[in-house]
Amino acid sequence: MTTITYARRRLARTSAPARLVTLGRDEFEGYASLFGKPDGAGDVVAPGAFAASLRKRPVSQVRMLYQHFAHEPLGVWETIREDGKGLYVRGRLTLDVPRVRDVRELIADGALDGLSIGFRTVRAKRDAKTGYRELLEIELWEISVVTFPLLRGSGVTAIGEKSEAAKSIREAADAFQKSPPPLWGVEARSASGGGGSRSSHRPPPEMPSLRSAISTSPQRGR
Repeated sequence: MTTITYARRRLARTSAPARLVTLGRDEFEGYASLFGKPDGAGDVVAPGAFAASLRKRPVSQVRMLYQHFAHEPLGVWETIREDGKGLYVRGRLTLDVPRVRDVRELIADGALDGLSIGFRTVRAKRDAKTGYRELLEIELWEISVVTFPLLRGSGVTAIGEKSEAAKSIREAADAFQKSPPPLWGVEARSASGGGGSRSSHRPPPEMPSLRSAISTSPQRGR
């Protein structure tokens, strides 16, 4: 009698800076403000400072602008909310406008990635020790994509994929991560005492959607 033992190789997960996220080609996300961090003007936004404004003003009425210019809207905000880090935003660019298409490509290349808020201070207090002004309540008017944000660290964290090929790669990678660890080898031993042999004849599982995306996507020079 032959006993078959399946050997599993442990998989290691690592973090990578590049992200393919569940966003449309015209969408991006990021943080327009960070709590507890002083900006270049000495202002510090307190957690909850946007709460009243977000209750009064719908997301659709908070404008998405380019460099704080009222005559250069870029699109619409779909999500604006406070979390433990700051003011999270997710927006959709109006790519029918040539200028906006240029901005999108600059964001995708990392040449333009800052976010900045336009607001009116409702309540604030001065910290006697640090000299910083703590913003307790803010009336949010607009959020701009900017070159140089006043608050370091506020900016775009992800933008949607550039092509259907990237989308296919992301979907295949997601499916691969959710699947159970594959069987990488088969160890066969004879119960008759004649020793054992090991055969790694099973290759890693294929990912058809990933292979299809690579083989069918058009080649472009960059």
